[in-house]
Amino acid sequence: MASLNDIRSTFLNYFEKNGHEVVASSPLVPRNDPTLMFANSGMVQFKNLFTGIETRDYKRATTSQKCVRAGGKHNDLDNVGYTARHHTFFEMLGNFSFGDYFKAEAIPFAWELLTKDFGIDKSRLLSTVYHTDDEAFEMWKKIGIPEDRIIRIDTSDNFWQMGPTGPCGPCTEIFYDHGDHIWGGPPGSPEEDGDRFIEIWNVVFMQNEQFEDGSMVPLDMQSIDTGMGLERIGALLQGKHDNYDTDLMRALIEASANATSQDADGPGNVHHRVIADHLRSTSFLIADGVMPSNEGRGYVLRRIMRRAMRHAHLLGAKDPVMHKLVPALVTQMGAAYPELGQAQAMIEETLKLEETRFKQTLERGLRLLDDELAKLPEDAELPGETAFKLYDTYGFPLDLTQDALREKDRAVNTDGFDAAMAEQKAKARAAWSGSGEAKDAAVWFDLAEAIEPTDFLGYDTEVAEGQVLALVKDGAAVDEIAVGDEGWLIVNQTPFYAESGGQVGDTGTYLKPDANGTVLDTQKMPGGLFAHKVRPEKAALAKGDALELRVDHARRSAIRANHSATHLLHEALRGTLGDHVAQKGSLNAADRLRFDFSHSKAMTGAEIADVQAEVNAYIRQNSAVETRIMTPDDARAIGAQALFGEKYGDEVRVVSMGQAATGKGLDGTTWSLELCGGTHVKQTGDIGLCVVLGDSASSAGVRRIEALTGQAALDHLGAQAALVAELANVVKAAPGELTERVKTLLDERKALNNEVAQLRRDLAMAGGPAETAEAREVNGIAFHAQVLTGVSGKDLPPLIDEHKARLGSGAVLLIADAGGKAAVAAGVTSDLTDRVSAVDLVKAAVVELGGKGGGGRPDMAQGGGKDATNGAAAIKAAEAVLEG
Repeated sequence: MASLNDIRSTFLNYFEKNGHEVVASSPLVPRNDPTLMFANSGMVQFKNLFTGIETRDYKRATTSQKCVRAGGKHNDLDNVGYTARHHTFFEMLGNFSFGDYFKAEAIPFAWELLTKDFGIDKSRLLSTVYHTDDEAFEMWKKIGIPEDRIIRIDTSDNFWQMGPTGPCGPCTEIFYDHGDHIWGGPPGSPEEDGDRFIEIWNVVFMQNEQFEDGSMVPLDMQSIDTGMGLERIGALLQGKHDNYDTDLMRALIEASANATSQDADGPGNVHHRVIADHLRSTSFLIADGVMPSNEGRGYVLRRIMRRAMRHAHLLGAKDPVMHKLVPALVTQMGAAYPELGQAQAMIEETLKLEETRFKQTLERGLRLLDDELAKLPEDAELPGETAFKLYDTYGFPLDLTQDALREKDRAVNTDGFDAAMAEQKAKARAAWSGSGEAKDAAVWFDLAEAIEPTDFLGYDTEVAEGQVLALVKDGAAVDEIAVGDEGWLIVNQTPFYAESGGQVGDTGTYLKPDANGTVLDTQKMPGGLFAHKVRPEKAALAKGDALELRVDHARRSAIRANHSATHLLHEALRGTLGDHVAQKGSLNAADRLRFDFSHSKAMTGAEIADVQAEVNAYIRQNSAVETRIMTPDDARAIGAQALFGEKYGDEVRVVSMGQAATGKGLDGTTWSLELCGGTHVKQTGDIGLCVVLGDSASSAGVRRIEALTGQAALDHLGAQAALVAELANVVKAAPGELTERVKTLLDERKALNNEVAQLRRDLAMAGGPAETAEAREVNGIAFHAQVLTGVSGKDLPPLIDEHKARLGSGAVLLIADAGGKAAVAAGVTSDLTDRVSAVDLVKAAVVELGGKGGGGRPDMAQGGGKDATNGAAAIKAAEAVLEG
């Protein structure tokens, strides 16, 4: 019996031998189709190839595409486990032609693979064609299918459209007849919903383009898009009528049975089927970056997880089960999808965390639900107000209530639930309106009520498509932003990071047919909305537009490096300065990083050097940067540091970097472990280099370090090296001898300054203008007063002392003409300080020089003025003080 893994390989190998490029499955979160919640078919990743927007180096491709249908238009969730062929997760095998081959090749490819490589009995196969597609009809006849087994269908079942307008075309479907022992009729018959005839392959002939007026014209590039569910063809080839009986699904069902100690084929078999299916969808979604939340894709994931966990509860599982099944899934599918193995630890931790928390909610909610039902008449609907109370007060979501009631053949009054929800929102808005927020913020609150939170894809990609949900300009919602104007853009999903946690918002561009625009900034708004500040170019931006969003890669890379280096810097500071170090703020920009931390004194040069050396050692280690999802309490329990200014919900992203002999984390060897929602490098080596510029005071008890990484750090070091070389050339020394040479020059300069100062004093002591140079007696006191040039203010005190020594007893006043300003000093010998104070002499003199004040001691005082030209008047004012 061929396994599903063998069947997948056979399919891909067949088309590879026939000139097709084997293309890996795209992520479950579509990056090129903003209208889809999840990839739901193989053609999603090739959409732009079919429309001609994009070209690649191949024109034929084949894939095994992972798909999820659990929300929106394609929602099979409620049927999973109860039917033979419904799944939330499935694999779609497909072959594609982008203007290369068409019907004449596509139909024989399908027939040969099915009847020769897979060995399916030709007599069991029949096909359908669109009722006007005579060409496909004749081809099937030529292949050998009898006319009575080629069925013309005149409905959309056999005519595919990408949307109301755009590429479209007829399709042909291949069915397998399981035999008349199973009820059902061929497609198009009244009994077509039976299980006798099962569709196994659909081949779409993309040959037309439809326009808004309903007209249709042939496409210049006619293409092929096919899809065949691996689970369905696997069941057929393994002789099963139920997808859950295939080897892969059976292995997962048995893993569930072992984990719950319940018979795989016993009364709880439906529960095992649900768990097996949901294990695949939840694990693949987590591996592709979707995390459980209360909005958007994260809510769908949480709903699938909780549905599986409730079925585990119904099997009697007392402890979390789902995470224990992940190894079985990796064993079955890890070779075909390596991302499963790479994300295994995160998948297991996320499932365990969610199930641990959910079991508490479930047990309490089910008890309360039973209590409420006991109060109602038999078969009566559960009031919406009661369902809302279970949701709002006890965390028991509506869909879980509906799922539990379904098994009791009862329902919820959803109108009452919606009314209670609306009332709560009205109360919340009234409370917010009185909170004093900025008036312009009202528009964001309105939008948050009308629009789902933005789905952030930027952890995994820098390019994605998004659909314009709202536009804001000058504080009001608008339908359009004109060319050259600036406004705010809201899309359903984005790769742009919105500023938070110290990391600045992304910038970049958006593209749409024949137009583009600049994204100037990205900010978080109320309700989880990411607002992109945009300036349209070439054409206006309008609501409903589909855009390709492109983050500025170089800038994002630099920001990522700086943010990751901040984590390493934080840990290095703690190791060097002590555990009291805690983050008090940060800036992670494209050109630099800034990190504020608690510390009471300036860092020494040796401490800065130690921190820088340790950071760079872990950069060179080039260890993987890993992210896990945990509760804040669990994260702190294993040593994770919480970051300043970050708000944490029930679940947090825990970022680990670096490996040490002893450390933190689940394995006890993680060096840096922090709660952080920012974007980071994949390996520490991606940071390149970190250069600490120095530390400074930020506020009381808080120091600030600034640093550079990557190219900016290299540029800085290059500039420093160039400066050293230039200085070495100027002082005529080798770079290694520069320090000693500068010390020598400074010593020589100091000696010369001292020599000049002595010469100035000698010159001053030699005399000045005749009328002021000689000492004279004033009121019985010898008084020497003099106006000096070429002498600085700091030279005056020693000159005062020398004149006092020469006089023996007396007073001295010296005025220096220092660069247009006046410096004044006065001295009085100690025997006269009881009669006159040097301070009084200075204060009298500076008034005449355009100054005021002055101070010092009775025996020595100094002051200053604006101009020394009034020196004679200043001397006379001092004489007046002596005369009393």
